[in-house]
Amino acid sequence: MAIVNSIFTWYMKKRIHQIELFIKYPHDVQEEWLHTLISSAENTEWGKKYDYKSILTASQFKERVPIQNYDTLKPYIERMLKGEQNVLWPSEIKWFAKSSGTTSDRSKFIPVSEEALEECHFKGGKDMISIYCNNRPNTQMFTGKGLVLGGSHQINQLCDDIHYGDLSAVLIKNLPMWAEYYRTPDISIALMDNYEEKMDKMAEATIKENVTNISGVPTWTIVLAKKVLELTGKSNLLEVWPNLELYFHGAVNFTPYREQFKELIPSPDMYYLETYNASEGFFGIQDQDNSEELLLMLDYGIFYEFLPLENLEDENPKTLSLEQVELHKNYAIIISTNAGLWRYLIGDTIQFTSLSPFRIKITGRTKHFINAFGEELIIDNAENALTKACSLTDAKIKDYTACPIYFKGEEAGGHEWIIEFETQPQDFEQFVDVLDQTLREVNSDYDAKRFKDMALRRPKVHNAPADTFYKWLKVRGKLGGQHKVPRLANDRKYVDEILELL
Repeated sequence: MAIVNSIFTWYMKKRIHQIELFIKYPHDVQEEWLHTLISSAENTEWGKKYDYKSILTASQFKERVPIQNYDTLKPYIERMLKGEQNVLWPSEIKWFAKSSGTTSDRSKFIPVSEEALEECHFKGGKDMISIYCNNRPNTQMFTGKGLVLGGSHQINQLCDDIHYGDLSAVLIKNLPMWAEYYRTPDISIALMDNYEEKMDKMAEATIKENVTNISGVPTWTIVLAKKVLELTGKSNLLEVWPNLELYFHGAVNFTPYREQFKELIPSPDMYYLETYNASEGFFGIQDQDNSEELLLMLDYGIFYEFLPLENLEDENPKTLSLEQVELHKNYAIIISTNAGLWRYLIGDTIQFTSLSPFRIKITGRTKHFINAFGEELIIDNAENALTKACSLTDAKIKDYTACPIYFKGEEAGGHEWIIEFETQPQDFEQFVDVLDQTLREVNSDYDAKRFKDMALRRPKVHNAPADTFYKWLKVRGKLGGQHKVPRLANDRKYVDEILELL
């Protein structure tokens, strides 16, 4: 295995030269990709609609094609889900990544082309290994296997040759043979959709493997780790997998989980590598072991634009290309991809921490949200659930805010709400139950995390006294019509401040 490890490490490090090229020539690489994307799609229905054949510059592209979101592309995607081809992208689209819904849908379905699989998602997966091997030349990761936590949805068939599932499930289903050999557990377990049973099966299947690296969302990784320790009677994961050296993570903020991982894996040499990967594309990789910044990956079949957050609501907002961005300013990301997402607003906001090379940090979402556990709870989900809870309990809400409750010991995480009522609910516990149940109905990712209280428990709701939010705003010097109570926050800053007042 040592010889195989050396060969694989050498092969993976060969990619570093290409990464250095797009770092050195970022604008040329991005311009080349834009022309490639436009010329590839010029004979699609979308390409003909916007006359892609006559587009010669990025400026023409921006002037001609409006900024899109899921709702505006949905009519095209719905036809593609029924098997229509050459709509947004020329190659055959057989796969769709299902992810958390928009304001009007419980779930959304993102097209995944063969080019997106090979040139974006799989390339990103290989690059994170290449970067790690370059940073840790003495790695022994290929002497064992990588434990990969799959998605929460089975692969489903919509019609002939059209399938959908979580992005991770789609990727696992399409992995090349060599990658399948180096991962654990078996695909039949990795793609199980009953997460309680899945965690048991994964723990049983992997405790006897030589696991050298783990990939997954922190939420479920902790749940699995506790199952493994429960089964083995060990006190930490290094007693189960002594050669464990690397953890790939993404999707949620890792900071609240860091201390728990240090307890689970008590080694100063454990390497944590963050990735920025979404259903829409693979965007960034943490390329330095002494910094949490993410290198923006520029040769994955994606053309980037950046919209200053203050211009988000403009009627015809002007976007910036890479050469125009500035440090430490909030931008909404807009992408055009080799799966047919054109000038697509993905909903994330970032700041540039470096312009040479282009490195970023994720700063949030374009709307209020909670995504501490991969649940992607947005304001529309919250408003729908609160409206229904009020209707069924004859309550009226004056103000509210909510935030995450992070994992603590053996307890699952959750959401903590502070609600000030104008009219009290007839039955407060019923109000909480309806709130919780409606959130499960309108948000598939929240529902998956709530399964058997494994990652998210029932919401904790405080019934705040009258004028609580008024007093809080006053203390903060924020009284006035232009100052509003933040509805959802992905950290505990606001809720903890209000709880101190209570």
